Amino acid sequence: MLLESIALSFVPGLGARGAVHLLECFGSAEAVYAASEQEIIERADLRQDIARAIVQRRGFSEAEREIAYCSRNGITPVSSDDKAFPSLLREIDDYPTVIYVCGSVEALSRPSVAFVGTRKMSSYGQRMCEEFISSLKELVPEVSIVSGLAYGIDGASHRAALMAGATTVGVLANVLPSVAPVANERLAAEMVSRGGALVTELNSQTKQNGRYFIPRNRIIAALSAGVVVVESAESGGSLSTAAFADGYNRQVMAVPGRVSDGNSRGCNMLIRNRKAQMVLSGEDIVRELQWELGLEQEPSVAPAALPLTDAEQAFVELFDSEPLGIDELAERSGLSAGELTLMLMNLELSGAVRTLPGKRYEKAL
Repeated sequence: MLLESIALSFVPGLGARGAVHLLECFGSAEAVYAASEQEIIERADLRQDIARAIVQRRGFSEAEREIAYCSRNGITPVSSDDKAFPSLLREIDDYPTVIYVCGSVEALSRPSVAFVGTRKMSSYGQRMCEEFISSLKELVPEVSIVSGLAYGIDGASHRAALMAGATTVGVLANVLPSVAPVANERLAAEMVSRGGALVTELNSQTKQNGRYFIPRNRIIAALSAGVVVVESAESGGSLSTAAFADGYNRQVMAVPGRVSDGNSRGCNMLIRNRKAQMVLSGEDIVRELQWELGLEQEPSVAPAALPLTDAEQAFVELFDSEPLGIDELAERSGLSAGELTLMLMNLELSGAVRTLPGKRYEKAL
């Protein structure tokens, strides 16, 4: 039952692994709460204080508040014993007892590939996201692109999925329905409106303290058949996602870069150390995942570009053949800082403008 599953996540001192252990011992959250204190201690080898808290139905009032919160905010809680819970996620030994979803729950169970990388994305990284994801969509029309909805490679991957007409899922390290960073709110809304989803394991009563990014990365890895590291320095969150994927027996792949390029150093090291398979195209990804190529598939139709307003079209015409910085764009357009930020965000999502390093922009081809 959903109420019992949510309540388990509020039991003091239990944690994700403890909850999974209980579910394995008793078969369901409902059975856990039907057991006696002694049964819980003996069958699950739990401390007496935790067993007593369960018997005293600790967490039920919090679970009832959580269900009401979800109802008010358009969030779908999905317990691990629900048929809609992603089967790949349930395979890991520390899966969440409940996930919270905005958008399509079914999107979490589609054939999925995770794209991850640095927040300090280069134009090369952005181009690789667009080319790989476009190719993947052509080869596997039902594919879903999973990432963390952060700046850089994450955001570029979600946008590339939207441009290619692919479903995309954002795994968040914050409580829904909020989106962090706030600058990606419109992107998140577009993802949901196009059949994708936002998902988190954090309930509304979670205290945000910045410690949830690494645990979030395990969910990105677990939801996907494979993880592609597009760009990464020698250290960073994307490498932790790759490590989780390797531990979960998922395929780890990396896009190579120049030896001298700091943004590709992590990818090159993964390939050199045989921790990741080098991929050069979407077709390479499909082959690494051993998915069938082009068998009995309907021909894909490229999605129509998002229409531009008259004001947006006029803004695009300000560009020439060279990238423009934010100051020059402000001077040419006469827009305020806030108006300019919103305009660029909308045009980037529409596919009309591309962001480059150093806060420069160019008209997309």
